[in-house]
Amino acid sequence: MFRTVELPLWLMALVILFAAITFASHFLFPSVRWFFRRRAEKVVSRINEKLDRPIEPFKLARRHDMIQRLVYHPDVMEAVTEHAAGENIPENVAFEEAMKYAREIVPSFSASAYFTIATKGAKFLSQAIYRVRMGHYDETLADIGTDKTVVFVMNHRSNMDYVLVTYLAAERSALSYAVGEWARVWPLSRLIRTMGAYFIGRKSRGILYRRVLARYVEMATQGGVTQAVFPEGGLSLDGRLAPPKLGLLNYVINAWQPGGRDVVFVPVALNYDRVLEDYVLIKAGQAGTRRFKANMSVVGKFLVNQMWLRVSGQYNKFGYAAASFGEPLSLEAFVGKGAPDVAAVADELMERIGRVVPVLPVPLVSAILTREGDMSRDALEAAAIATMGSFKEGHVHIPRDDASYAVEVGVRNLIRRELVEETDAGVVSITDKGRDVVGYYAATLEHLF
Repeated sequence: MFRTVELPLWLMALVILFAAITFASHFLFPSVRWFFRRRAEKVVSRINEKLDRPIEPFKLARRHDMIQRLVYHPDVMEAVTEHAAGENIPENVAFEEAMKYAREIVPSFSASAYFTIATKGAKFLSQAIYRVRMGHYDETLADIGTDKTVVFVMNHRSNMDYVLVTYLAAERSALSYAVGEWARVWPLSRLIRTMGAYFIGRKSRGILYRRVLARYVEMATQGGVTQAVFPEGGLSLDGRLAPPKLGLLNYVINAWQPGGRDVVFVPVALNYDRVLEDYVLIKAGQAGTRRFKANMSVVGKFLVNQMWLRVSGQYNKFGYAAASFGEPLSLEAFVGKGAPDVAAVADELMERIGRVVPVLPVPLVSAILTREGDMSRDALEAAAIATMGSFKEGHVHIPRDDASYAVEVGVRNLIRRELVEETDAGVVSITDKGRDVVGYYAATLEHLF
């Protein structure tokens, strides 16, 4: 028993290595995981004390556990069986396909990353580019109980929408966005997933994919996760509100059961004095395609130019950006005890979004010039006053509620971009270069008249 045993050095090294791994996996790793888990729980507890709507346990679940719950759900397993039979492939192959979709979709939310990197970064970027304003804020928003699932439903003007709403809603809750395939590039995808966003494929990838996505959205909705949805399905190419697409809304609404947890939709209307992608969107709309061909040399030139303006002290913000929060829609109250009509809910939400679209200086001046033609500053101001008076009660008005100020800011921003010009006689008119762009901004208010 106490005899000396000789071993080759390489074998001894392997024995020590396996012993170290066993010790770490049984004693060290669990302790380290427990330590970091406790720290994470304390961070979440402190964050929840500051939020109007605490972070739900579903959002904090481990990603691995969430993926397992998703793929082993009866609806998904049934879809796996149907997919295997339809494609004439083994069920284990179909199951691996469903598992791949689940890994693509399910986020890995980090509360500390969201409320440090995301919200602070969103605040910095929003305030660096725009004069950010909160427009209309419906008082009934404060009455939404924490036992209800809140879904922010927004018009989609710019990729800055994600940033702006994250900043403005930071004190209420952590938002879970549905993000398109544009963000599925490393390392951006890892960061976005950490912020709680989930990826969706814009193009149909078959019934199995749609069933996995639908089940995840239903799980998140039933789990009380605060979500943000763009019912238009993509960026507006002409500035107008687009008809709603029912995909994600359908999944959210299907998660609701009469007598169960209520779903409350909060309409959010966004508008800008300058949309960063306006030229790209207008060109795509004229071409009749949603393929945005962003030339990287143009993007690089724009960024370098903005940096030079900052360094040289000539930088001006891109005007105002504003978000308005409209009248919430309780699915339980809207539908009653019957089955929900998804199209009717979507139409009502778009109507409520349109009702509170912020009226900012550039869109207001653009709308007047498009409708009335060339005019003097005094005539513009008189038209702005008349236009503001024509809006229905409850619509959001321009910053400061001052027509003279709005005209001054709107004209100045449009002249800076050479979209309008002012003659020596003081007559303001749209330039040839600005015809399409001014029309684009005018269209954002078209439904208000």
